[in-house]
Amino acid sequence: MTETTANTPQLGQFGVWRHAGGLQPEVGAAIEKAGYGAIWIGGSPPADLEVAERLLDATSTITVATGITNIWTAPAEEVAESFHRLEKRHAGRFLLGIGVGHPEQPGLNYSKPYSSLVSYLDVLDEAGVPADRRVLAALGPKVLELSAARSAGAHPYLTTPQHTREARELLGTGPILAPEQKVVLDTDTARARPIGRAAVDNPYLHLRNYVSNLERLGYTQEQIADGGSDDLIDALVAHGETEYIAGRLREHLDAGADHVAIQVLPAGDDPVPSLRELATALGI
Repeated sequence: MTETTANTPQLGQFGVWRHAGGLQPEVGAAIEKAGYGAIWIGGSPPADLEVAERLLDATSTITVATGITNIWTAPAEEVAESFHRLEKRHAGRFLLGIGVGHPEQPGLNYSKPYSSLVSYLDVLDEAGVPADRRVLAALGPKVLELSAARSAGAHPYLTTPQHTREARELLGTGPILAPEQKVVLDTDTARARPIGRAAVDNPYLHLRNYVSNLERLGYTQEQIADGGSDDLIDALVAHGETEYIAGRLREHLDAGADHVAIQVLPAGDDPVPSLRELATALGI
């Protein structure tokens, strides 16, 4: 255990990633009961972190993390105040995930993302938010290196085990690596693949940061265009029998991940039945 992860909340090997709007307290309680180690709040929750507080109030041991808090929409000073409020009520159970979002998002004063992220971390340092209680949304080498230097580790989104392997080589053995993986528990490819494609194409295949990362992984513009090739979608969204999906999730662990954040699709469905099935297959 390194200095930057000494007091980081335990995540377990598997957790759940879900947009804030679909994380009612009862869903959080069911996720904890199913045995998962962490709940990741997607959709750039606001600086008040009230959605995290509601989940913490509804559960007793599971770690709650943001995946991620957007530096352009959630001022660092407010986030720090919220962090300390949560720490006072639920000591040691909250992990702050931070990221720069995307230049395509309307209404953001998006400029110099790397230096802005560094400045954001400086403010958190000054406000007493420990480095070992935060992780960074990191895809490319520069931010992966920053995540190792200034936080407990990295929370990559929309990646593959190949990216996990390359990220682990860059991070070394100390920092946490917690990628997200989308899944559809459906053995009918004609049903499952369109569900995965819809979730991936809009908006992710139109966002520069994700497209650049896929290109670094070797995917061509032709494979990324027009909703993504079947091979690309199948790499980003595991679908099929429960045991097969469990094997796909373990591929990230084999590639060097410490934890995998599972996003069950379709996003609008109740994820709990699928998560219970997966928990059994994963042995958690």
